[in-house]
Amino acid sequence: MRQRAVWSGERSTFLALLVIVGVLAALPMARLALEGVAPGGRLDLATLGGVLGAPQTWIAARHTIVTGIFGTLISLALGVPAAIVLALTDIRGKPALVFAFMLPLLIPPQIIATAWIELFGPASPILRPLGLAPRLGAPHPLYGPGGVSLLLGIEHAPLVFLALNAGLRAVPRELIEAAQASGAGFWRSLRSIVLPLARAPLVAGASLAFVSSIGNFGTPALLGIPGGYGVLTTLIYQKLAGFGPTVLAEVADLSLLLAVIAVIGLALHGWVGGRGSQAMSLGAPARLLALGIWRPALEAACWVILLVIVLLPLAALLATSLVPAYGVPLRAATATFENYRYILFENAAAARAAINSVFLAGAAALILPALALPLGLFIAWRRSPLMRLAGALADLPYALPGVVLAIACILLLIRRLPLLGLSLYNTIWIILIAYLARFLTLALRPVTAGYRQLDRAMEEAAQMAGAGFLRRLRQILAPLLAPAAVAGAILVFLTALNELTLSILLWSSGNETLGVVVFSLEQGGDNLSAAALAVLAIVATILLMLLAGRLARRLPRGALPWQV
Repeated sequence: MRQRAVWSGERSTFLALLVIVGVLAALPMARLALEGVAPGGRLDLATLGGVLGAPQTWIAARHTIVTGIFGTLISLALGVPAAIVLALTDIRGKPALVFAFMLPLLIPPQIIATAWIELFGPASPILRPLGLAPRLGAPHPLYGPGGVSLLLGIEHAPLVFLALNAGLRAVPRELIEAAQASGAGFWRSLRSIVLPLARAPLVAGASLAFVSSIGNFGTPALLGIPGGYGVLTTLIYQKLAGFGPTVLAEVADLSLLLAVIAVIGLALHGWVGGRGSQAMSLGAPARLLALGIWRPALEAACWVILLVIVLLPLAALLATSLVPAYGVPLRAATATFENYRYILFENAAAARAAINSVFLAGAAALILPALALPLGLFIAWRRSPLMRLAGALADLPYALPGVVLAIACILLLIRRLPLLGLSLYNTIWIILIAYLARFLTLALRPVTAGYRQLDRAMEEAAQMAGAGFLRRLRQILAPLLAPAAVAGAILVFLTALNELTLSILLWSSGNETLGVVVFSLEQGGDNLSAAALAVLAIVATILLMLLAGRLARRLPRGALPWQV
């Protein structure tokens, strides 16, 4: 009887978790699909036909695909060499290089776009003294498809790096050593052995970069809208801001179109990555290639590239935040902290946004690891089709573009909740629910990786002794997995703190987030205040990354994206 009660408690916990994951992930998507074909609950394809027949829809879709493809190619051009150098060579300073390379992924896209706007604008504090800035009144060189694609590529290159780096580290040493013993040089071994074996993670990285690019809002909004270059995410934003009797059905149809493009990208990943893929044995990892006399030159090249794509834009953003007026050159006599004083003490929206963002990010960082601890156990240890379904559902809101989830949450929560009689629309709680759905997988991955590296003997012994599931989880597993859960919490907090794609569609007066305020200030022409707030957000991001790095020794490999 005791053993039956133990198993009954475990099943009840799993069913409750499955319901929670279903409500967070599946229910909003189902509501979105229903609205797309049956606006107001009645089957009516007229709105869908109107959206699909509108020229602006296909112009935005074409722009979305074009910038997604070119952004992915740039991500590959940056991420593949970075993974090869950092995974297979004895280059020095790897932790610092990886940390710097990861910054464009972890700093919000609207802040990255703002930094590049300041770097290449006519008042550039770096290019203007050198006579390289565009003249006043000239079109900004980054406004348009080229600038959007470039920044999407830089922002998502770390995704390619992460996927390929893991694949390269898994290539058995024996294969490379056998090829080298047969006279093959490094480049031939790389071309003939290493990259074919790592094709699946390479394609996975490219697929992630593509899906992230087409779902990005901040970069196309700040660089595309001023240049008259719209994509699906900005078209959805503009339509939702315009209101109208059929606006919800229209944005639902546009969101479904964006989701279809994303699913096609993911399906191509599965097809290309699966064709001819080969399983790698669990041999020793490849020995690092000694660069010899070429090492200093390669190290210098790596830092120069990072200087151009990461450090210079951030330096331009910092310099802009320190001048008293736009266009004034930064010197010792002109430097001022007035913009920071204004943001910290006078701008009411920035103060509210800071409180709201800390609350939302903190709440998500507390709730999601608590869900991830039991859910990760089922996914890692209790393998079954139903548990694989739970893992897939948890990944769904993160795999699809954030705009799709935001519209789905609006459609689901715009009406009053049954029984409670409350509407969460136009409140801060709709943003929190969207964050919980979107970032669940960030909390789940480190915990699941921790379970797979954990010895199950203690938990099994407690189970045989009759300890209930929640007691085993609380007294045995939670203490062992605390570092992984904390790492997941930090990742959630870090990502949610400056999030824009969800909150730009879900915020209401008094419920602004930091991402929304930075975007609004930059779009409204207040470059100095936007730069000051963006610098503060970057400082917070770097401090959180350093704090998480202190846990690196106690975490499973890969729990932190910048952990090498």
